[in-house]
Amino acid sequence: MKKYRFLVAALALTMVVTAGCGKKDKKGEPESSVAPIDLTVASAAEEVVDQTPTPGEVAPEGMYRSELTNEWIDEELKDQRPIAVMVDNEKTALPHYGLNDADVVYELMNSTMNGRITRFMVVMKDWKNIEQLGSVRSTRPTNVMLAAEYNAILIHDGGPFYINDYLAKKYNNNLSGGFARFSNGKSSEFTEYVTSDTYKNPTTGKTYDGLVDRVSKAGYSETYNDYYPGQHFEFYEGELDLSTLADSFDAKDVELPFTHNSSELHYNDTTKTYDYSEYGSEHVDPLDDNKVLSFKNVILQKCSFSQLDDHGYLIYNVLTEDADGYYLTDGKAIPITWSKLQENAVTVFYNAKTGEQIQLNTGKTYIALVPADSWDKVVIK
Repeated sequence: MKKYRFLVAALALTMVVTAGCGKKDKKGEPESSVAPIDLTVASAAEEVVDQTPTPGEVAPEGMYRSELTNEWIDEELKDQRPIAVMVDNEKTALPHYGLNDADVVYELMNSTMNGRITRFMVVMKDWKNIEQLGSVRSTRPTNVMLAAEYNAILIHDGGPFYINDYLAKKYNNNLSGGFARFSNGKSSEFTEYVTSDTYKNPTTGKTYDGLVDRVSKAGYSETYNDYYPGQHFEFYEGELDLSTLADSFDAKDVELPFTHNSSELHYNDTTKTYDYSEYGSEHVDPLDDNKVLSFKNVILQKCSFSQLDDHGYLIYNVLTEDADGYYLTDGKAIPITWSKLQENAVTVFYNAKTGEQIQLNTGKTYIALVPADSWDKVVIK
């Protein structure tokens, strides 16, 4: 099988935003023709996209199309904000619980130490029926900005002091620590999980508030607030076939340069989704009959980062324009570019050849932020 390796020039750390770029209609773009990238926030929410059925489509009773996956879900969830949960990705934390219920899963380098170990951030729309999700770990500044793209409540357990200024931003709502502790025989840092309802540990007898009560006690809105930047993805009506595009290529197997856990995605011809593997094994969810974690859409973003100290803490330079990437679905891929212009503005993905915003297939999405200095080690074949 022919193997493709891709090497693209490194991103500049400082870029300018230029208006009038052909077919690109960037969300939150400044009105002036040339302006520096805004490192603050979007002060007003964009109009919420109406998820009504397309002409000729009949919605199942009591259902609407999710703004995160385009799948039919309970209409009672329509205005509910999602959560974004930080999940430990050290091997000791396996198996993860509840990840198969996530709508979007991010994987990004959490530290330059320990083989550039990664961490998951899982975005979930329906968070009032969580039996067990995690285990939960600390967050980083990048995750605060990514969670804000969905107006999500960020769930984590602490983090380095570098996060403090970001957590203080008006667009942010977060809950840190104090989640349910499960007696799983592991050290304490691998025992914390999110539950929707109150949890009583049968071994210790200790009781923990569930997420629903935590959100209420924090005074956070359960529905989208004024900082909601609008729908994150655009979805294709029907089944998107990338093979019809001149710049598409085969993409059945993906190897990512995350050396600590060796992240891979393999296309499943039966399910027409990408199965995720790490540490040499398929990633399975015990709460979903040990089914593999799989995705209809895969997005790879080339992104530079800045190391903050000698302890490995870092921040991805996500505020940028026209960075490189790839979009994969149904065993095919195309080159893309992506832009994020404000901390709580959505990342917008474009077809690299046409400049038009890409549309995704209906289903779950995996997004990896691949460090620019290892982008040439991404393997798609």
